[in-house]
Order: sequence, then C-alpha cells, then structure tokens
Amino acid sequence: MANNNLNAAKEAKKDEFYTQLKDINNELRHYREHFRGKTVLCNCDDPRVSNFFTYFAYNFEFLGLKRLITTCYKNQDADLFSQHQSEKAVYLIYEGDKNGNNIPDPEEIGIHPLKGDGDFRSRECIELLKQADIVVTNPPFSLFREYVAQLIEYDKKFIIIGNQNQITKKELFPYFMENKVWLGYGFKGGATHFISKYEDIATAGEHKQGMIRVSGVVWFTNLEIKKRHENIILYRNYNPEDYPRYDNYDAIEVNKTEEIPCDYDGIMGVPLTFMDKYNPEQFELLGLTSGRDEFIARPTKRYENPKQYTNGKVSNGGKVNTHANILYSRPPIGKTYYTADNANGYLVSVYDRILIRKK
Repeated sequence: MANNNLNAAKEAKKDEFYTQLKDINNELRHYREHFRGKTVLCNCDDPRVSNFFTYFAYNFEFLGLKRLITTCYKNQDADLFSQHQSEKAVYLIYEGDKNGNNIPDPEEIGIHPLKGDGDFRSRECIELLKQADIVVTNPPFSLFREYVAQLIEYDKKFIIIGNQNQITKKELFPYFMENKVWLGYGFKGGATHFISKYEDIATAGEHKQGMIRVSGVVWFTNLEIKKRHENIILYRNYNPEDYPRYDNYDAIEVNKTEEIPCDYDGIMGVPLTFMDKYNPEQFELLGLTSGRDEFIARPTKRYENPKQYTNGKVSNGGKVNTHANILYSRPPIGKTYYTADNANGYLVSVYDRILIRKK
C-alpha cells in the first residue's frame, strides 16, 4: 500500500486493519518468557476476527498464561475497530482449557457485557486495563499517540503495532529518550499485509486478495528483549568529505545506520531507521532535527529571507527552518534547494534526523 493511501485512511479514521497470525507469531516468539503467569489484554480486538485472540487462546498453556482478556467494540462507526455488527460491546475472559482437548471451546470462554461501547478510553475498559500485566494488540493508528499515552500512564507492559513515523512525534519521542519505549523485532522489510476491506493499490507482485500492504510498520514495546542490547558493529572511519557537517546543527550527517563512523565521538544525525538498531548502552539519544519548539534539539541558526528552488521555480523557503541542512558551494543538480541571506551557499534539507552520540 502506498504511503499516501495509508495517510488517506488515517485522515478518514479507517482503522480496521487485522494482523496476520504469522506476523503475530514471528514477533511474539521472542517474548515467551515474559508471558508466564501473566494476564494479557487485547483491548482493540473483536475475537471473532482477531488473530491476537486466536494466538493467545490457542497458545494459552504453552505460554503459561494466567488469563486472557479481550474487549469487543460495539460498532457505532463502520470505520472504527470492527465491521462486524454487535448489539452490545462485550469483553471475554479465557482462563485456559478445562476439558483437556487443548482447544478454547465457547463454553470455556466467559462473555460479559459492557455498559458502554468498548472504547479503550472508557472507564470500564480502563478498569480491565488495570487488571492486565501485558497489553498486546494492533491499536487504531488514528488514535495511536493517545493509546500509548494511556499505557504509559497506567504503567503497563505492551507489544503493539504502529507506523515508524510515530517515533518522531512530540508525544512519543521523549519516551524513547527516557527508555520507556523501544522497537521490537519488526516486520521483514519494514512492511506487511493486513487483512482489510479497504482498497489495496499495491503493485501486482505485492497484491494479496482481501489484504492491504502497509510499509513503515513496526512493533513498539517496553519489554526487555535481547535485540535491544546488541551493539551495532561499526567499521567506517570518519572523514569530512563523507560526513558533511550540518549548516544549522552542531552535528555531522550519517546517511545510513550501518555507516556510523567508529572513530567519531561528536554528535551525529542518523535516519529514523536507526531506532531499529538502537542500543541505549552504546548510544545516547539527544533529540530530533527540527526547528519546531516542541522538539528537544535546537538549531544553531534560523535562516533569514529563505527561498526555495524546485525545477526552476522560486517560492517561499520557510520549510528550510524545519530541517537539518547541508551547505553546498554550487546549486545541486536535480534537487530542491534553498538560499537565505545568512547562508553562505546553497542548502539541501535532509529528512528528520535523530541526533545521537556514542557513549
């Protein structure tokens, strides 16, 4: 699925993306030791269609769970949580196999009505949240930041799916800096197919009937995993030509995570994909490159009277103050660039960078 299609779905609050069972298993197999004796809550899941419920119910004894709680949202909005009409919102409790067939039979699952609509923000759903040790689900991405804030507020462990661009949001990035949230093992190639009723405009080779391809998806967690403590192997040597210094930040540009120099101890700007390899014992997070007040990193200068040049067209260049910029002595060919009264050359912006420093 193209990113613009995903953004359009977000604007329309089309949140009905069901996770494949294979993707759930590929990630959760790394967390098995965390589940023993724990209560798991899936609070954005209709158990009739949710593979999270299927995974935990059928692996209940294998994982050594204490209890599984799943909430089902009453469908008042056709685009939110579930397309499957339900007269009442309910929550389900499963406490394991009782008849010895190792299958979660209907009579073994306790079904309880909710007074409200099952929204995770409702008081009764928060009471269920308080009972949980670990929350595992694919929350609606239009409410992702609010959802994570609730988990942090109630001090819950979690493994949830979201878009990697959420990392740079003002509500979330401080959690990464404070080591309250990090990334899990992830999806192969940073993309996957979700079961969905929405249109899939992926290329023929990526198209799957009844599914939609979404790129840039990751698992967010605050459970300790081995991956988080593995060092990035550094082998490149620093030189000014390969690692230009930003004109408006006291840092050098590192275009790829694997190209972080092994012999540079100053501040470096790295791409968002760095967070997938981030080890807090190896690196320190310092902030984001942005001119907006809500971010921690501050530029060393603000450009005066900026102009933008794109394909020979000149326009207001105010956007140059919201990015880190590399200065060139000549106009770069085939790229959008900027000029400013207080820039001694031609500026090319890079995507948002995370500022880091080796420990």
